[in-house]
Formats: sequence, C-alpha cells, structure tokens
Amino acid sequence: MTGEAGGIVLGTLGPIGEDPRPERDSEAVRRLELVNTALMRRVEQVTDRQANAYSLFETAIHLEAQVRKRTGELSQALKRVEQTSRENVAAREAADLANRSKTKFLAAAGHDVLQPLNAARLSLSALEASGIPPEGRRFAASIDKALDTMEELISSVLDIARLDAGAMKPEFSDVALDELLESVAAEFEPLAHRKGLVIRTAGPRVHVRSDPALLKRLVSNLVSNAIRYTVSGGVLVGTRRRGEMVRLDVCDTGIGIAPDQYEPIFQEFHRGRVAGNPEVAHGAGLGLGLSIVRRLAEALGHSLDFRSVEGRGTVFSLTLRGLADRPRAAPPPPSTIRPSGFGLAYLKVLVVENEPDVMQATLALLERWSCTVRTAQDMRQALEVMTRERFRPDMILADHRLDGGQVGLDVVEAVRAMTGRALPAIVLTADYSEATARLVAASGCELLRKPVKPAELRALLAHLAA
Repeated sequence: MTGEAGGIVLGTLGPIGEDPRPERDSEAVRRLELVNTALMRRVEQVTDRQANAYSLFETAIHLEAQVRKRTGELSQALKRVEQTSRENVAAREAADLANRSKTKFLAAAGHDVLQPLNAARLSLSALEASGIPPEGRRFAASIDKALDTMEELISSVLDIARLDAGAMKPEFSDVALDELLESVAAEFEPLAHRKGLVIRTAGPRVHVRSDPALLKRLVSNLVSNAIRYTVSGGVLVGTRRRGEMVRLDVCDTGIGIAPDQYEPIFQEFHRGRVAGNPEVAHGAGLGLGLSIVRRLAEALGHSLDFRSVEGRGTVFSLTLRGLADRPRAAPPPPSTIRPSGFGLAYLKVLVVENEPDVMQATLALLERWSCTVRTAQDMRQALEVMTRERFRPDMILADHRLDGGQVGLDVVEAVRAMTGRALPAIVLTADYSEATARLVAASGCELLRKPVKPAELRALLAHLAA
C-alpha cells in the first residue's frame, strides 16, 4: 500500500527527475523582459522629452541672442536715421540760406551790372544828339544794337536766376485777358511792322486768374519769339473758352520746329536750327526766351504745350483758369490838360544819383533836351541845392538805391515836403521785383527800369510835364 501510495504520490508530482521551475523561470523572464521593454520605452520617452527641452532651451538662447543682435542693429539704424535727419534739416536750412543769399546777391549784382550799361546807353544817346557825322551815327547804331543784346542777355539771366531761386512770387488776381493781349500786341506792333509782319489779337472778352505782370511777361516772350522766327506772314494771339478753362494761343507762320528739337528748345541758350534761314539767323535771339516761358508757366501753375509743322509755323498754347465775365470798365474821360508846347525846354529837373558816370550821362542828355538840371547824390545834397540855389524843380528823377542805405523814394518825399507840392517823380531802378514796383506806385511815382532807354525817358518826362 505504501508502495502504491508512494506511487500515487510520485505520479502526482510528475515523473521522477523533472523540475517545474524552468517554466516558472521562463515566465518570469518573459515578464521581466516586458517590464524592461516598458522601462526602456519610458526612459527613451523621458530622454526624448529632455532632449526636446534642451533643444528648445538652446533655441530660446539662440533666439534671444538674435533678438539682442537685431535690437542693437535697430538702435544703430535709428541713430543713423536721426543723424541723417539732422543732416537733412541742416542741409535744407543751408539751402534756404543760400537761396536767400542768392536772391540778395542777384538784386545787388543786377543793380551793379546794369548801372554801367545804363550809363553807356544814356551817354550814347547824348552823343547822338550832339550832331555827329553819318559815319559816327553808323557806329553809334552798332553800339546801340550791342547794348540791346547785352541788356537782353543780362535781364534774361537775372530773370532765370530769380525764378530758380523762388524770388518771383506770383500774386494772383483777376486779369482781363483781352486787354492784356491788346497791350502786348500794341507794344510789338512796331517791331512786326519793321519786318513786314502783321500782328493781331482775336477772341472773346475773358477774365482769368493769374499774376498780371508775370503773365504779360510770359506772353511777351512768346510773341517776341514768334516775330523773331517768322520771315513772312504774321502772328495771331487768340483766346477761346474750354469749359471752365481758357486757352491762349500764340500762332505764327514762321520756320517751325523740327521734331528732334521739341525738348531742346526749352533749354538755356538753345536757338534751334536757323542755318538754312539767313534772315532768321541774323535776328535770332539768345535762346533764353522759351526757357523763361517754361519757368514762368510753372510758377503760375498754367499748362504750356505747343504744336508745330516745320516750315509752316508754330502754335504755343497756355491753359488758364477762367472766371465769370465782367463788364468792361468805362474808358476814362479825355484829359483836359494839354502840353505846354515847349516840350522839355526849360523843364527844371532835380536828378538824384549816386553813380558819377550815370549822373554825368543823365545830365548831358537832359541838357541836350534843353532842360534845366540840378544834381545831388543823396537827400542832404538835394535839400542843400534847393535851399542854397532856391531851386524849385518841376520834376524829380531819382535812383532807387542810394549810398548809406537811402532810397530815392525818401528823397522824393523830403523834396515834396519842402516844396509843399506833389511833384511828379520818376524812380529809376535795376530791381525788377514786383514788391519794388508796388512800393513806387504807392508813392505816386513812375517807375523806369534800368538800363533806361532815352526815348522812353523822354516820352515819360514829356507826359508828366504836360
């Protein structure tokens, strides 16, 4: 039984010699491998997260360094911008100062340059009136023509400089355009007649918004240019309405403009092609007229264009803003004052001039016209002459700029106060500014710009003495 019993026990435990632990160990190993795999995966995840965190940390440090670098660069750029701005402001202020100085210089230089030219013209006129022989008259005519060219050149260059410097400031008002054009045509009619040309105006009565003095100068340059480059036919200055605008046309039957010259004609000292036209070439100007025209149009804000057919003529067009029509002012009643019949003979003239050459030339010219003349260089001398010689002038002829900061208008006022009469006075000046013109007009004086043309001076003296 025992054996059986033992056999039963042995049968239950398994065959003799077999151990169940290896299976249990295998299972444990498998489980450990799973645990190890899980742990390794967890370690890898943690390591990845740490690596990512470190990478982010490095990235943040790099970005922070980049931000600091860019901030520094931006600060330097801002400093450079501020420095550049300060330099630009300083440069602009220097440019403004230079323009103001340039304007003052031009006013002074214009006066100093035109003074000897004025003296030369007056002296030449006195010489011609002294009874020179025919050969001398021919030389005098050549000198007079040279003086005309010099005057045109100097005046044009000064005009361009003043326009570029902004010294000519437009003062806009209502302008009766038809009256302005009639005035321009009347001034150029003798020149056109000498060339055998016809000049006329056409168009309705219109008013525009512009500066009357600058607009007249612009139109005068266009008309002068048209006459200069026209051999036969004539010049027409016309106007027409275009809605709210007014178009002003200066048409000529001249030599025209070649297409390749359309832009160069507005450049300084460009005279176009005149070689094939001897008559035009002989009377061609200095090539400054259209340059001044363009600058004046820009200053006034008026549109300027042209069209031309070579050999047939040119039309320059100016577009201006029109205004409502206004009734034409009634003409003034005819004057009841008549000339004395003696012309300038015995006219007593007080000449106030600080330049000895100009004074001597003016004195010689007026004495040739049989005037009684006294001269002075400033206010003190003028009043002394009147007191010492008991001289009571009929007319005052005064330079605008005198020595010591005096101006001719002050002398005129003092002489008028001393005589108790509003004596007619003519102020001579090389200052072409509109401010001076208004100042002279407000003082009840007439204005003549240097260099003075003797015929113009004589006509004005006769008119004021009438």
